[in-house]
Amino acid sequence: MTPSGTPAAPIRYPRPLRPGDRVAVTSPSSGVPKELRGRLEVAVATVEARGYEVVVGDCMDGSGHVSAPAAERAAELMAMLTDPAVRAVVPPWGGETAIDLLPLLDFDRLREAEPTWLVGYSDMSTILTPLTLLTGVATLHGNNLMDTPYRTPEGLLSWLDIAALPEGSRFAQTPPGRHRTTGWDDYSAFPDVREYTLNATGTWTRLDGDGDLEVEGRLIGGCIETVSNVAGTPYGDVTAFARAHAPEGLLVYVEAVGDDDALEICRNLHGMRLAGFFDAANAVLVGRTTAPDRASLTQAEAVLDALGPLGVPIVADVECGHVPPYLPLVNGARGRVVLTPTRQEIVQTLD
Repeated sequence: MTPSGTPAAPIRYPRPLRPGDRVAVTSPSSGVPKELRGRLEVAVATVEARGYEVVVGDCMDGSGHVSAPAAERAAELMAMLTDPAVRAVVPPWGGETAIDLLPLLDFDRLREAEPTWLVGYSDMSTILTPLTLLTGVATLHGNNLMDTPYRTPEGLLSWLDIAALPEGSRFAQTPPGRHRTTGWDDYSAFPDVREYTLNATGTWTRLDGDGDLEVEGRLIGGCIETVSNVAGTPYGDVTAFARAHAPEGLLVYVEAVGDDDALEICRNLHGMRLAGFFDAANAVLVGRTTAPDRASLTQAEAVLDALGPLGVPIVADVECGHVPPYLPLVNGARGRVVLTPTRQEIVQTLD
């Protein structure tokens, strides 16, 4: 029940993907350069091998920082999300300025349409998070299309696995204990690479103190560098979402791209906190990052400086960001996080 005594508004889940369904590809932010089209073909073939029909849109140009003018990108995304024949929309990857689409998207129409899975991370958070906040439709913060050919490590699921689950499903993911420290695979030279280079060990860590942890809440969050720019705006009103859909509270997750140093991350997180992004948080999950420290401030210290005043558990080094491998999270799903010396697990329920 909400504080007013009315039932919480249900989250709306897209129906599960089934063989023969259509998956649409578009670039709401950055497109694919010619030298990387080979990887795009491999990724499309990977989705087709699961039994889906794949259609690639027109907004895919990779010669600049965006794939097409904003109006064209918005129109193509709207058309895909409201086409009853399209059951999932996935970008090749993120980019830089998907924020220019927000005033061009018809959220009222999207709220009325049959839900379609929208997938991605990085700059796609700029669209995924507002879509869930404004419509109550679940979105899937997970690996993008170009990451899809990689073999999923034990303990994790791919976005294709999750999008095929029926509403009401409950699934658990556990950290594999291995991750990549630096660099990216060269898709131009090796377009068909399917094995992650996971050259370091490590698991989740609690930043706010010691002790076993078990905490629940509705999941919402995204990329710090992009979502921080919508926090506190009509597109980033997390508090209103919590009142309507999650009176039990939220599990808010954030992750850093890797380019911004600790001072920039600290400043962005402070701004998000002041804008109310964490007001309903029962806990905060922080993605593992390769972003640099500063001499006077590490990335972990930056998080504690900004979010410590919340007085809630903070779990770091979660595989929900730019450091492979990827642990997909469903915006709007009910989540439960367990962290003990012998057990690390996040369970999501699509209810």
